[in-house]
Amino acid sequence: MHSDKGKKVPATKLARLSKLGQLVTQVTGNVALEGMKQLSQGEKPKLSNLIMHPNNIKNVADKLAQMRGAAMKLGQLISMDAGDLIPKELSALLSQLRSNARPMPNKQLLQTLKENWGDNWLDNFSHFELSPFASASIGQVHLAYDERGTKLAIKIQYPGVRQSIDADVDNVAKVIKLSGLLPKHIELDSLLQDVKTQLKIESDYLQESKYLSRYAELLKDDGNFIIPNLYPEHITQNILPMTFVDGVEIDKALAEPQEARNRMVRLLIELFFKELFSFKLMQTDPNFANYLYQSNSQKVVLLDFGATREILNDISEGYLALINAACEKDTDKIRRAAMKIGFFKQDIEEDYFEQIATIFSLATEPLQYDGVYDFSTSSLAQRIQHAGQSINNRKDQWHTPPVDALFIHRKLAGLYLLAAKLEAKVNVAELFKPYLSTNEDNSTLVKQSSDDGV
Repeated sequence: MHSDKGKKVPATKLARLSKLGQLVTQVTGNVALEGMKQLSQGEKPKLSNLIMHPNNIKNVADKLAQMRGAAMKLGQLISMDAGDLIPKELSALLSQLRSNARPMPNKQLLQTLKENWGDNWLDNFSHFELSPFASASIGQVHLAYDERGTKLAIKIQYPGVRQSIDADVDNVAKVIKLSGLLPKHIELDSLLQDVKTQLKIESDYLQESKYLSRYAELLKDDGNFIIPNLYPEHITQNILPMTFVDGVEIDKALAEPQEARNRMVRLLIELFFKELFSFKLMQTDPNFANYLYQSNSQKVVLLDFGATREILNDISEGYLALINAACEKDTDKIRRAAMKIGFFKQDIEEDYFEQIATIFSLATEPLQYDGVYDFSTSSLAQRIQHAGQSINNRKDQWHTPPVDALFIHRKLAGLYLLAAKLEAKVNVAELFKPYLSTNEDNSTLVKQSSDDGV
């Protein structure tokens, strides 16, 4: 075994509440102190600038990175995915949480292993690395070998994470509301309740193992993907052992030939459509580290199924109609489909709806393109961001987005970012073609090209 020092995770609700209480106090104190300083200098302080003070950024990042769990996960989710929900100042502050969490110290790790596997847990392994090779918001991953010499990846959850989800989310919400940057009519509480439910699923490794098994079954005849094998006799709610699968993080595969990079992105976008329209099951975490690429086998490795969500029929059908309508630029159909999904209600103003329709059309631009879409030269991400900023200026019209939409958009945005990073060229319209015939109300949207971009 190998050892390494880490930062202890506060495991009890009281300890975690104390950490968040300290954070709220520090943020409030920094805002007040900096505000008084600017007033004394004859300046008129602006709240958004006070919130973005470097001391606040450091405090938020440090405290939530130490706590890990739902507190850090929620900060990541909001900063990456809320788009038109929160202002850029608050998003930038929370974006500090995207880096890896600190590992827990060995004493706490060993206690967790004993509580889950008993005092003689090491008897099941010929070697176990105490230093994790990956640390994230909910758990860390260790390398091990069983008695037969099989290389394993052991995912271990931080203590107290699952039990503290409700309290963590509520207290992070206090930090968000403290900023004063969020309009009062945004129904943050209902959104956070859905987030709590998702995080409870994500922190249950028994449930994650079931999702992993379902994906293995759904993709068993697809030779393009690899999914780790489980060690079911050793799975607990807090520990998930799997076979270790070699590969490079997919965003680091830029050295691969153009054809290979095109193929990687094509496979993942095609999988996204299957998840949304066929499987009705989606792994929604777009973290690049969840995908590996094997150059020799030319296969994509799928990792981490904790953020998997069941997709309701209404949501799936709504998105099918929405994509078709956006590609057709049919605003009436866009309105009906968006309302079916739950983006807004009847009382939305027409000019505001037109801004939203523009974003939907931008998001489906690769599907509208007749032929191979070049992500490397596209300014799509910047144009979507610019369109989103115009919506930010209409705070009187903001509505709480459906939580399913947050997770689905999170996945799609991640795929677009990966495609741009890999400078991929893919005929996305061709990949969507099989789903056109399932919606009789929509005609063919794009003239198909014989070149599929791979």
